[in-house]
Amino acid sequence: MRLEGKVALITGGASGIGRATVLKFIREGAKVVIADMNLSQAEDVVAEVDALGFEGAAAAVQTDVSVYADVAAAVARAVEIFGKLDVIFNNAGIAGGKPLLDHDPEVDYAPLIRIDQDGVYYGILAAGRQFRDQGTPGVIISTSSIYGEQAAELSFTYSAAKAAVISFTRSAAYELAEYGIRAVAITPGRVATPIINQFNDELKATFASEQLRGAMTHPDEIANVVAFLASDEASVINGTVVHVDDGYSVFKKRLDLPVF
Repeated sequence: MRLEGKVALITGGASGIGRATVLKFIREGAKVVIADMNLSQAEDVVAEVDALGFEGAAAAVQTDVSVYADVAAAVARAVEIFGKLDVIFNNAGIAGGKPLLDHDPEVDYAPLIRIDQDGVYYGILAAGRQFRDQGTPGVIISTSSIYGEQAAELSFTYSAAKAAVISFTRSAAYELAEYGIRAVAITPGRVATPIINQFNDELKATFASEQLRGAMTHPDEIANVVAFLASDEASVINGTVVHVDDGYSVFKKRLDLPVF
């Protein structure tokens, strides 16, 4: 098991990519603290872990990632329960979209920046300080997005926040390398999470067509990559943006080509 003996904190771990990663980490031998605004749902994931035969390997803590004190408390809680911290997966996030000129800054800008951008900054800062104080290596993995590298409809704020995650990751890798800390960002494409599954079938079919397999990515597939990045096998992956988008960023649109 590639994560045997490691302790991880996963924000947004109660659903979607976060939940899938909790379960993957547990199966790979890690202990996991699930940090989520929805404590009841996080506790349901803990119960799921227990039912799989890994009783005591997961714990839940209610965390608002837009508040630094909450994120620092989640880090401290992980150390309190499991004795240390080895990995943080800054995954909590929200989505939203509206034409720029229709924005209400308090609705369409501030919340996404506080959660998708500031929440990652707080996770990097709190975990980085813990790794330094422990005197042990650590891994910081943060969820950006394909939108962090390109413009798209209705995504002015979301794209900005996700671009910041990429910049944070590169700067953190540079600054924290002396402490043996790695920082990596992932850029998912169209993933079948609750955020996307709420849409109608026609829109979901359009989303699927934007990826090379013609299907949306399953959260488990992202979790597999995150587990690898958290492991010692990925020791040379640092300051890197890892595309987990099934080719979304490779092409714009499929064409019916003429026969030559």
